[in-house]
Amino acid sequence: MKYLHTMVRVKDLDASLDFYCNKLGLHEVRRHDVPQGKFTLVFLAADDEDAMVELTYNWDTESYDGGRNFGHLAYEVPDIYAVCQRLMDGGVTINRPPREGRMAFIRSPDGISIELLQAGDALPEQEPWVSMENTGEW
Repeated sequence: MKYLHTMVRVKDLDASLDFYCNKLGLHEVRRHDVPQGKFTLVFLAADDEDAMVELTYNWDTESYDGGRNFGHLAYEVPDIYAVCQRLMDGGVTINRPPREGRMAFIRSPDGISIELLQAGDALPEQEPWVSMENTGEW
């Protein structure tokens, strides 16, 4: 497993980039605009680009009360199906199953959302994951 990033939701992307880049000293690694989802992802890093902060800017105005601005931790895994099966066998709820062989979400006992991402290309779709419904929130 490889640590990828921590996601933080931001209300003002320009002000956040000024803070994280101009003041804190991080640099922009990549940016991804998603018009259909109405959001922008900006990945920032210090010297080590293996440990990034993902700024998520939702184009629609939304309040992030109660710590909702903290999004999730993300880890890359070698076989998302095997990891999810091991977690389920250990009693962990798969909140967002890896239906497409690429991404899943779980929660820690304290409610911290954790994203699991398949290393490389998505795995071929397979059951029971394809038919599994979301559980709770992530």
